[in-house]
Amino acid sequence: MLKGYEKYKESGIPWEICEPTTWDCVRGKALFENPKYINKNNEYKNVLSLTLKGVIRNNIENPNGLVPRSYDTYQLFEKDDLVFKLIDLENISTSRVGIVGEQGIMSPAYIRLVLRKKEKQNIKYYYYQYFSLYQRQIFNSLGAGVRQTLSARELLEQKIMVPPKPEQDKIVQFLEWKTSEINRFIHQKKKQIKLLEELKLTRINNLVTKGLTHNVKYKQSNVEWLGEIPEHWDVDYIKQHFKVKKRIAGKEGYDVLSITQQGIKKKDISSNEGQMAQSYANYQFVYSGDFAMNHMDLLTGYIDISKQFGVTSPDYRVFNLSDSEHCFAPFYLRVFQIGYKRKIFYKFGKGAANQGRWRLPITAFYDYAIQVPPIDEQREIARQCDEVEKQINEMISGINKEITLVEELRTKLISDVVTGQVDVSDVKIPIYEVETDIIDSEDDTDEENLDESMEE
Repeated sequence: MLKGYEKYKESGIPWEICEPTTWDCVRGKALFENPKYINKNNEYKNVLSLTLKGVIRNNIENPNGLVPRSYDTYQLFEKDDLVFKLIDLENISTSRVGIVGEQGIMSPAYIRLVLRKKEKQNIKYYYYQYFSLYQRQIFNSLGAGVRQTLSARELLEQKIMVPPKPEQDKIVQFLEWKTSEINRFIHQKKKQIKLLEELKLTRINNLVTKGLTHNVKYKQSNVEWLGEIPEHWDVDYIKQHFKVKKRIAGKEGYDVLSITQQGIKKKDISSNEGQMAQSYANYQFVYSGDFAMNHMDLLTGYIDISKQFGVTSPDYRVFNLSDSEHCFAPFYLRVFQIGYKRKIFYKFGKGAANQGRWRLPITAFYDYAIQVPPIDEQREIARQCDEVEKQINEMISGINKEITLVEELRTKLISDVVTGQVDVSDVKIPIYEVETDIIDSEDDTDEENLDESMEE
């Protein structure tokens, strides 16, 4: 059980009540400076990005986030610099603070802080202190202006705690040990989720391609991605059972629907978040029961059946069932979603995949082969798919709750230690295996969306 320090004093920081009497409190500018060296003539090529995974290399050939016209406006960062992204502070789900692991260039909209006297301070301690402010959403309450921004000057005016150097070192050792343990637990849980997602996909795929029972005769479908199918099933083409619709709204005022990998969602256009259209009058109608698919990006796009009336991008493909006698829409939703998840549609795509524009042409869509079981069997398969999804999603939800609780514990631990609410000076650090907080996960991505011309 960790204990506090013997004596405390007022910290002088609005969001920190007290600090140990042996600690100091100074404005950031007393310890840090904010140099800015622009990458003129593209001298430096190593592009870095501040993401929810930390500061990572960004592949110029296949970059994450928005791509600038030229990297000669980017600024140079060195190893052990601190980097901040303090614009649009109302957005609490984006990365804010990082420590740089190697020389590289990043957006000019980022803030760079460099210790004045590196030998007298431990930069990782200050990273943890600033990172704790990010986790506790302190930065979000400090921003000003339309874009809710905190400038480098304003950041350096904020007071920070300064423990003696030996205590800084011990705090860093302790937190790296403890966060490594917590990260390992989280990674194991995320691996469990990944396995459950794969199990869900496999079971649903087997249902929609092999049917309800294996005690039937099979035949060759002569379709590569289908393989053998039950003998009593037919194989047709999308064009025989579905029809594409394009009905332009002609005016604004309708609910705007977005196609996400979690399904069709109503877009909050009043928030101005995400991609916004100049006018929604040229958007197309989507009626309840229509299929809507993002066929423009076969890697990150998806498909769903709309549960409401609204409008969506004219670039998307909206279609409906023209043969309800032989086809059950929820069954074919599973068929089409499998087409995305197993990257089957991708094989028939055209365009520029490295630029996120790998689309499914209308002819390839209409000529796409689909299985046609008896409609009663389609209904039962769809029901069982729903049941599989529900059971596995409940398991995933339980694991996500565990992860959330542990992440909250990590946030509190870091905050308590870097602010001196607990004393770790006498804690013995065992030998341990380092585990970073970087793990491949779609939820960890954090695409940059910065005005590259912005100056601090």
